[in-house]
Amino acid sequence: MALDTLDRSVPPIFRQGLSATSKLVLLGLLSILLMAADHRLKISYPIRAGIAMVLAPLQWLSLQPGRMVHGLGDYFVDLDKARDAAQNFQARSIGQTQRLQQVEQLLQENAQLRELLELRKQFAGPSKPVQVLYDTTDAYSERVVVDRGQLAGIVPGSAVIDAAGVFGQVTRVYPLISEVTLLTDRDQSIPVMNARTGTRHVANGDPNTLGGSLELKFVPAGADMKQGDLLTTSGVDGVYPAGLHVGTITQIDRRIDSSFARVHAKPMAVARGRHLLVLMPVKDWPSLPTPADAPKVGGKHKAPTTGSALAPTSGVKP
Repeated sequence: MALDTLDRSVPPIFRQGLSATSKLVLLGLLSILLMAADHRLKISYPIRAGIAMVLAPLQWLSLQPGRMVHGLGDYFVDLDKARDAAQNFQARSIGQTQRLQQVEQLLQENAQLRELLELRKQFAGPSKPVQVLYDTTDAYSERVVVDRGQLAGIVPGSAVIDAAGVFGQVTRVYPLISEVTLLTDRDQSIPVMNARTGTRHVANGDPNTLGGSLELKFVPAGADMKQGDLLTTSGVDGVYPAGLHVGTITQIDRRIDSSFARVHAKPMAVARGRHLLVLMPVKDWPSLPTPADAPKVGGKHKAPTTGSALAPTSGVKP
């Protein structure tokens, strides 16, 4: 039998010392004594402080992975919240900008309506407010479509004005809508008067000059006319009431080789709003005198003068 297989421990019958139970009781009492002494005398405080100081870096390092994981999760959560907040803020900003633009537009329209209301009080005849819907699709004409027609009492030939002056004339009437031809249309003409000199002229639309203007036909080269002169309606046609602003003279071309000057005026009324005022034609104009009622001159009847103020004419060329 090998020697390393022999049990060298002391047989139980020869063991000496305290038993396990006695050791447990003694160690328990010693632990209670040490705890009481430490509680009263703070014996182990320096030891615990030193151990805590040594273990503090190790504890900080052990906590860093968990903190990094939580911080990374919080970062992505906060990033999503910030992105959502930015999108909501942008949506609110766009909505507020749109409302602000609508408020500004409403303020402008309110001011225009107030101007039209004050202008409406100046005319004794009937008038109807209209709103511009859209421009016509014809690229060779200057026309707009308004939201009232025959059912609202709109008739062809009615003058259309805005707060600045004459806008145009109603040329086509449908049951629910009407077409208004602007003064700058090539087929539109209007009798005007120079407010400074009192001379009367006929202004025709010229959409190609000065981005849309009025041209005064057959103006003598030596006529008293200056840039900046105000042109108003003369009222001799029976369509446009007298005194309405039409435009201002902006260009005068006097040529030596021609007895007439080329005069262009800028219309006062431009498409700056959606609300217009339609002036109904005057229906109580006296009729033309018949040859039997005309005064005799030298035993013969005198023919009525053409272009008299008693004969209402349309502002649209045939």
